[in-house]
Amino acid sequence: MYHHYQQHRPRFPLFVFLYPFCNIKNSKVPFLIKRRSESSLLCKTLLSNCSISLHHFIYQETTKNQQIPRDSFFVVLVVMGKLHERFAGFINNRWLVFVAAMWIQSCAGIGYLFGSISPVIKSSLNYNQRQLASLGVAKDLGDSVGFLAGSLSEILPLWGALLVGAVQNLVGYGWVWLVVTGRAPVLPLWAMCILIFIGNNGETYFNTAALVSCVQNFPKSRGPVVGILKGFAGLSGAILTQIYATIHSPDHASLIFMVAVGPAMVVIALMFIVRPVGGHRQVRPSDGTSFTFVYSVCLLLAAYLMGVMLLEDLVDLSHTVVIIFTVVLFVLLLIPIVIPVSLSFFLDPRDPVEEPLLPETPKQEPGKSGQETPEVIFSEVEDEKPKEVDLLPASERQKRIAQLQAKLFQAAAEGAVRVKRRRGPHRGEDFTLMQALIKADFWLIFFSLLLGSGSGLTVIDNLGQMSQSLGYDNTHIFVSMISIWNFLGRVGGGYFSEIIVRDYAYPRPVAMAIAQLVMAVGHVFFAFGWPGALHIGTLLIGLGYGAHWAIVPAAASELFGLKKFGALYNFLTLANPAGSLVFSGLIASSIYDREAEKQAHGNNYLDRNSGSIFSGMLGLNEPLKCEGSICYFLTSLIMSAFCVVAFVLSTILVYRTKIVYTNLYGKSRS
Repeated sequence: MYHHYQQHRPRFPLFVFLYPFCNIKNSKVPFLIKRRSESSLLCKTLLSNCSISLHHFIYQETTKNQQIPRDSFFVVLVVMGKLHERFAGFINNRWLVFVAAMWIQSCAGIGYLFGSISPVIKSSLNYNQRQLASLGVAKDLGDSVGFLAGSLSEILPLWGALLVGAVQNLVGYGWVWLVVTGRAPVLPLWAMCILIFIGNNGETYFNTAALVSCVQNFPKSRGPVVGILKGFAGLSGAILTQIYATIHSPDHASLIFMVAVGPAMVVIALMFIVRPVGGHRQVRPSDGTSFTFVYSVCLLLAAYLMGVMLLEDLVDLSHTVVIIFTVVLFVLLLIPIVIPVSLSFFLDPRDPVEEPLLPETPKQEPGKSGQETPEVIFSEVEDEKPKEVDLLPASERQKRIAQLQAKLFQAAAEGAVRVKRRRGPHRGEDFTLMQALIKADFWLIFFSLLLGSGSGLTVIDNLGQMSQSLGYDNTHIFVSMISIWNFLGRVGGGYFSEIIVRDYAYPRPVAMAIAQLVMAVGHVFFAFGWPGALHIGTLLIGLGYGAHWAIVPAAASELFGLKKFGALYNFLTLANPAGSLVFSGLIASSIYDREAEKQAHGNNYLDRNSGSIFSGMLGLNEPLKCEGSICYFLTSLIMSAFCVVAFVLSTILVYRTKIVYTNLYGKSRS
């Protein structure tokens, strides 16, 4: 058959075979020859001399026993080829990775649900408040100790790190559920702390994989990307609570089961999608519109959850209405998938004809080291060059530095000076964690974050007790409100910090300094307890605290690079529990107990004078409670003062990194 086919086969030039897989209306192969004049002679020679019969052979072998028109067969091939091309583009679209990371982050903040599951653990295992507080400390440590997650993200593929986090989440909280429901033997307190630590530590893998992949895919939009992802992590508690309200059962331990199984299922389903896909090559003019669309969805989601929480608190809703609310919530979460679908299936991909024959030299992105063409700068050059050299354009700056180096070489040859190479990377290049730990800029970020976010986390952890001391009964309303403001602070912090660096080429820590001033004012409102002060303070603290976690990761990636970003980010997260330990564990609790003891002694004195002996005896067995704004007056003023100190540290960081941001973003702005 082969010899018969060779004798009678029609000969088709190469462009005839390629023609059905191109745009039929506009033949791109002849256009290719016209546009690329440098290679037109070579292309014409190849097209005229290379005859191919594979296209005809496929048609003959496929349709020899069937009556299929040739044109229909070719159309099917065209459609299949187009669909395969579009689907491959969809799988490798950086916006699909971003949307999948948003979904993972939507269930990555399981630590925010500890306040909802702790009463079940306390009643089932007969724990007292101190034992329950130990579990809370283990939860905070698990949420913040991410050294292993950062290290594994550099060794394993990101899907491997996500799988490890999903297994930790499932094993940790799954075992807790077995113990609470009596399906497993009761464990000692230290073992329960380890299980809570393991379960909550899975969050660090989710956060690391999502941030590392998306920051690499969107190197020019780090602020919005980090803000949106961290915002969804902060909102995950409200999302999971609403889902639990739909499947609510008399057994409250089922919430622990949902915390164990739900995030693990979502992460395993999406773990092969979240990865770097060369996003720097997918930059489109429509990216700004896409981010605006995502911001709109975020604002709509926050407003919707706020309204649903208020309705469920004020009105007794039926189970059917709750199900409808949850379905609408899922629809809002799915809406962002419209972006990668439209980019991949409804918009024409970038025409390869319009690309140059030789690829352009890629520009260095902020946070990436230029190790391929390093600029060798000696330490003496840094000492001798005038400060205004760094403010010059790149070409002029290199000329001035080259002149200084030439003079140093001449002086070194004459023995007048010893020239030595500067060790370690410069700001904006790739740092390892050990290299970053010896830099003053890194510790300025760390301590500024410790004072700012630590005071905010103290308010979040004690907000229920603070509202009770001021006479509010519905304390969970303020807890829900601050989670919404936290979400909006993260989204808004990423958005406005990006405007600062893109439009003005000013350091991103400026936004963090502004957030710390806002928090200082919020603590003052908490201190004086004026009418409505709790609402205003909750708003200011929530926005300022959330902004920290959108600004700091983006700033760290710009100053210390993307190569070891996972390890750097997870070290900076240690500032959160450290600040909470200082402000909440040492300052707030001590002052609260002292004020509560004063009020208890005063009440006992009044009871003795009035002859109420039995009430005084009964009051000894009740836990100490403090009432009035005096309970957190001194604590709030102290935290406000420390926020001012954090503002000073951030201002110093702005001054030190101003030249760096001018070099990173000033060129693109000009």
